[in-house]
Amino acid sequence: MPELSFHHIDQISRDISREEISFSHLLEDLIDHVCCDVEYEMQKGMDFSEAYKKVKRKMGPGRLKEIQQETLYTVDTNYRNMKNLVKISGVSGTIMFGLAALFKIEHWPGAGQMMSLGALFLAFIFLPSALSVLWKETHNTKRLFLFISAFFAGLLFIVGTLFKIQHWPMAGAILTLSALSGILFFIPALALSRLSDQENKAKRPVYILGAAGIVFYVAGLLFKIQHWPLAAVLLVIGILLLFFLAIPMFTWLTWKEENHVSSRFIFLVVGSLLIIVPGALINLNLQHFYLEHYYTNNYQQNALYSYLYRNNNSLLSRYQDSSTYQKMKQLHSKTIGILNVISIIQGNMIRQSEGQPGKPADSDLQISQTKTGKEILYSKLSRPFDQAPAKVFLLPGCRTRKQLDSSMTEYVSYLTSIIPGDDLLKHNLLLNTETLLPTGNPDNYEMSLMSALHSLEIMKNSLLTVESRVLNKITKH
Repeated sequence: MPELSFHHIDQISRDISREEISFSHLLEDLIDHVCCDVEYEMQKGMDFSEAYKKVKRKMGPGRLKEIQQETLYTVDTNYRNMKNLVKISGVSGTIMFGLAALFKIEHWPGAGQMMSLGALFLAFIFLPSALSVLWKETHNTKRLFLFISAFFAGLLFIVGTLFKIQHWPMAGAILTLSALSGILFFIPALALSRLSDQENKAKRPVYILGAAGIVFYVAGLLFKIQHWPLAAVLLVIGILLLFFLAIPMFTWLTWKEENHVSSRFIFLVVGSLLIIVPGALINLNLQHFYLEHYYTNNYQQNALYSYLYRNNNSLLSRYQDSSTYQKMKQLHSKTIGILNVISIIQGNMIRQSEGQPGKPADSDLQISQTKTGKEILYSKLSRPFDQAPAKVFLLPGCRTRKQLDSSMTEYVSYLTSIIPGDDLLKHNLLLNTETLLPTGNPDNYEMSLMSALHSLEIMKNSLLTVESRVLNKITKH
């Protein structure tokens, strides 16, 4: 009967130990069992290498870990309770999150409470118990950092997602911490654990490319959520690394080992396509979809501006031969003057956003001239969420803001001279720049270009509304 050499037994022992069998008595039993199976196959005329490969194929991937889990589940009450807690909390939290999403879409009551409860189950029951189970199954100090980093990244992601959906404060900061913990700790730890695998040295470049692709992809998602620049670039780089380098190389290397092409490999490929590609497409189009609502609001303001402007001009035309015409014409001239001040500020903001830092664009191609004045083409803005223009042109204390406040004060003073003060009080909010623009400490304000332009458009329409009311009042005297 063929017997295994010490070298062969040592190889089998190392391979089984690499499966993270932490239960000492079970480890010895498994080594002995595998050695007996290999010797049995060698009796049929196979050499050690062929016999060992056949035994491993017969066991299947992950079978040794399953045996340990079944053993622990049988003999360890604490492990059994923790395992059940993982299953119950994981399923319960996922179901509640799914139902909460449905309730949220349908605008049914209880969505927020259900989502909060689901997040509580997943973040504070499922993840800690799963971490305990993983440690119980492996007792691998080298992977402890991987488990802890995964725990914190997952915890922050669940909490941040809940805060984002519920529109609670600090959502962006929590999601940022989640992404950073994943990029700086979890993904490198996972890559290092794979790189330490001596049996898959040929796949090390794939692991490096895959880790780099995931880092770029996660960073792109973070930048997209926070509306930071270069989000699309990071997402594209991540997708190119994953789907044009890492996955094709992994497929080619795995395909050469036909015996190892299993359902796990198919799940890896299909699961990556089902999760990452739709996620990338959604996020690459998120800004366009998000902007559509801004476009609608701003274009509605443009339409209202055109209507009010034409209506006021029509009123002037009707009273052209009246004794009040000169007074009405002077009011209209004052209104046009402050409207031009606002339009100039809008143009300067757009030129700065479209240009380079410290070098505004030479022209404002995003503004067209119409019969009622200049109209902004919002869909042509390349950086609609740029925050720099608002800080330069609209924050309290800056030159253009002082100019705008001064012009508005002069305009209000002029109105006071032609209509009773009580009538003017009705329009105070419409004529107060602080109603729509930042006030107080400039360091506490962050306003995107799109929001700033929208606020200025509302201000222009407020001026035309006040002018219309004052013109009508003048005609009655």
